[in-house]
Amino acid sequence: MTDSALKASIFQRLHPRAYLERFVAEDIRPDGRPFDAWRDVSVNVGSISTANGSALVRLGETTIVCGVKAEIAEPELDTPEDGFLVPNIDLPALCSPKFKPGPPSDEAQVLSDRLNEVLASIIPLKSLVIHSSKAVWVLYVDATCINYDGNVFDAALIAMVAALRNTLLPKATYNIETGLTSCSRTVTTPLQILKTPVCMSFGVFDATLLADPTAFEEPLLDTTISIVVDEKGDLVSVVQLGPGVDVSGGGDTLSTCISAAKSRRVLLEGQIP
Repeated sequence: MTDSALKASIFQRLHPRAYLERFVAEDIRPDGRPFDAWRDVSVNVGSISTANGSALVRLGETTIVCGVKAEIAEPELDTPEDGFLVPNIDLPALCSPKFKPGPPSDEAQVLSDRLNEVLASIIPLKSLVIHSSKAVWVLYVDATCINYDGNVFDAALIAMVAALRNTLLPKATYNIETGLTSCSRTVTTPLQILKTPVCMSFGVFDATLLADPTAFEEPLLDTTISIVVDEKGDLVSVVQLGPGVDVSGGGDTLSTCISAAKSRRVLLEGQIP
């Protein structure tokens, strides 16, 4: 590392906000991207042989691996016609210095709840019923962050949707006389997927709108806006964390984000296997 690079690194650590302000003043971001540019996305599916479905997603340097494990259980008494979908994301200490060993962090629990809200709209729980009131499928959708470089919700949603689309369930038959469920070893069926939502997140820093914020940018943001759009361009959810703010150039910030998210969703079409 050169002397100038070392000084820049030290300044970044000691004065992160001033460091980012200097880049923004030059209409550029620390990683060289324009304000409205997104990082590259890559998706690979089926890499975990012990899972019913799996996916590995890279969003820039953020890396998420997701596996779907199917188990058979009894349905709830008040919803005998519904199966279960249980998404969870783990942010272990190995993925970033910001996380510590131990129980799930508050951030991981909040992300799991947000992912559950989105995923609940893409799979009809009735399609997971094996026999009414007796046996249903439980889908455990477990994602683990291997490397954290910001915008983990977007990456995790892509990973979970791709893993669910890759999932195959064995044909299951419930025997009324014995009360047991048997599964075929050769016949499998894919899940019934209603839509393939993708999230695009933005951050506002000093009235400047930044698409796909990195781990360095995230703690410095005044507001974060996440727009979930399906393949038809319909809005699935809109989440804003932080105060409503106006951005440079005028116009409604939320409308700007929604328009940009829909355009980005078109470009991502076909990237989720």
